Amino acid sequence: MFRSVARSAAGKHLLRRGYSTESVPDRKVAVLGAAGGIGQPLSLLMKLNPLVSRLALYDIANTPGVAADVSHINSRSEVTGYVGEEQLGQALEGCDVVIIPAGVPRKPGMTRDDLFNINAGIVKGLCSAIAKYCPNALVNMISNPVNSTVPIAAEVFKKAGTYDERKLFGVTTLDVVRAKTFYAGKAKVNVADVNVPVVGGHAGITILPLFSQATPKANLPEDEIKALTKRTQDGGTEVVEAKAGKGSATLSMAYAGAIFADACLKGLNGVPDVVECSFVQSTVTELPFFASKVRLGKSGVEEVLGLGPLSEYEKQGLESLKPELKASIEKGINFANKS
Repeated sequence: MFRSVARSAAGKHLLRRGYSTESVPDRKVAVLGAAGGIGQPLSLLMKLNPLVSRLALYDIANTPGVAADVSHINSRSEVTGYVGEEQLGQALEGCDVVIIPAGVPRKPGMTRDDLFNINAGIVKGLCSAIAKYCPNALVNMISNPVNSTVPIAAEVFKKAGTYDERKLFGVTTLDVVRAKTFYAGKAKVNVADVNVPVVGGHAGITILPLFSQATPKANLPEDEIKALTKRTQDGGTEVVEAKAGKGSATLSMAYAGAIFADACLKGLNGVPDVVECSFVQSTVTELPFFASKVRLGKSGVEEVLGLGPLSEYEKQGLESLKPELKASIEKGINFANKS
């Protein structure tokens, strides 16, 4: 049953856009933080992806067990587990895509900002290793707060002389996944047909779903649009509270991370018109990093797309989010440069 579900659901999504399983390049993907709450289901989903030929699972503990478990799945990729800093280099060597869900999760009453000091240090160390062992890999940053960890990564890469803005991504796909799900429920349309761009950042009011651009068009009243926006912004908190202190959004985040990594792999392999929202270096606004639609290709970001027409409500939301997002970006840059 699981096999049929995995192949019909994950498989169909991952094999879209004319991909053929024949003549696919070898691609190595690493998951850093693979034994954690996001890392384990993300490792499972990446094992199911036929674009992956080698899957490297790294964490500071418990990775051999996760790797052994996942390796028994009868899919294309060969799985290797790496544990501890002394094995990090081996995990990273030859990688095409590195996914970073490493860090501690949020707990009730904890804001994304509370996570900063712990996760920022973890990210800084991992990115230093990426700069050394796989400087040309596409880096998918999941570790929160993404609004700060992406700028931290950029500064680490700049210091190492390896920074390429086309290859660094903040994974905001979960905001898109939530916006699609919530919109489909209100609009009473098939969620598989829904598209909703989400721009800005990846925390609270910096998350700005553009429901005015949602398809299929539903013409929802403004009060429902505001409620959908609020729910999308607070989606992480909704899950933290529902889990009553025993976890955060791990499963949906793993799914979103797998979807974005798949898009990166398709882009690397030359599949045309691969477009996803992501938090990247940008000139769309005056801020140095911003989430918007991005066209992916063989070098990573091929084009950062504009915002398109915004409703008055969205224009207000855009101006409201800028100060908070600016502060988060600066906080990351300052952290990276203080030592």
